[in-house]
Amino acid sequence: MKPRNRILKHVRVRAGELVPHELNPRVHSSAQRRALQQLYDEIGFARSLLAYPLADGRLKLIDGHLRASMDPDQEVDVEVLDVNDAEARALLMAIDPLAQMAGYASDTLEKLRAVAEADSAAVKSLWQLIEESSARTKQALDRAKTESPEQFFVLVECDDEEAQRGLLERLEAEGWKCQAKLS
Repeated sequence: MKPRNRILKHVRVRAGELVPHELNPRVHSSAQRRALQQLYDEIGFARSLLAYPLADGRLKLIDGHLRASMDPDQEVDVEVLDVNDAEARALLMAIDPLAQMAGYASDTLEKLRAVAEADSAAVKSLWQLIEESSARTKQALDRAKTESPEQFFVLVECDDEEAQRGLLERLEAEGWKCQAKLS
């Protein structure tokens, strides 16, 4: 079965007129903002934002919050979808993680990186930021491995939430550090 095409149209609007999605979980660092600005300065705006129409005619963002926030007065291209609020939330939750699931052919990536970095100072700067961030993360993980004492856990399966709550209260009363979890 072929998927339905939910794209209504493409429009150009002032970025400041777009409504940010209140459940957008993405946060953007100043380094990411600078890297995007470098790409804008070097190449320009090259990817449309994704939104859906509200009842009052405004457009609510699904993807492109950082790009929309870069310059509220900039006219941006927006791909407008025919989706409802629930479908928009599903897309908001799925688009970035789905892209992150993709792997890389390491030899092809290295060839592309070598050529792109030679052609683009913005790309070279972005990859330097990524390497620095990865190095900081590795250092933090290495420190955590050596500085953190071993911890031991017991997982107890409960029949229902009431039993879980009762067991949690009993163990806390006995002085145990406890957390309730649901899977």
